[in-house]
Amino acid sequence: MTLEDDVVRLRPFEEGDVPAIVAACQDPEIPRWTAVPSPYTEADARAWLESDEEESFAVVDRASDELLGSIGVRHLDGGIGEVGYWVKREARGRGVATRALGLVARWALVDKGLGRFQLRADVANEASQRVAEKAGFVREGVLRSSLVHRGERRDVIMYSLVREDL
Repeated sequence: MTLEDDVVRLRPFEEGDVPAIVAACQDPEIPRWTAVPSPYTEADARAWLESDEEESFAVVDRASDELLGSIGVRHLDGGIGEVGYWVKREARGRGVATRALGLVARWALVDKGLGRFQLRADVANEASQRVAEKAGFVREGVLRSSLVHRGERRDVIMYSLVREDL
C-alpha cells in the first residue's frame, strides 16, 4: 500500500532501503528520541524490517524515491493506534515529518477505522511537538515518568487525533 501527497510518498520498506536506513540511523538525534539502537547496524535494520511490531512505512521523496525517514503505527487495545517517526538529518526542516504524519493519521483513522490515533513526544523534543501540532494533533497533557528510554524514566507530552479532528 502507498500513501502520498505532492512531496512525499509512504510505501512499504524494501530490502534495497537497508543501506539508507543504516546511514540515517547513525545520526545521534534519532536514537536520542527513539528506541533505535546505537550504534545502528545492518543487522539491526534487517531485524527491524522483519519485525511485525508495527506497520511501518518508508517516507520517500515522491520524485526521486530517496529515503527521507520512517513512520510506523503500533496497534494498541481498544482501537487505538500510536505513531512513531524519524526523519534523516538532511531532510529535516522541510515539513517531511508533518506531511507523513498527516497522511498516516488519515489512513489510520479513516481507512483502518481506528477510534484514536496518538503520539507521545518527550517533553524536551520540541521538534516532534511542532510536528504533532502542525499535523493537527491535540495536546492533552504531560504524562509524568511514563516512558523508559535507555533505562531512564522520562516525561512525555501526549497528543491525539480522532476522526472528528480531520
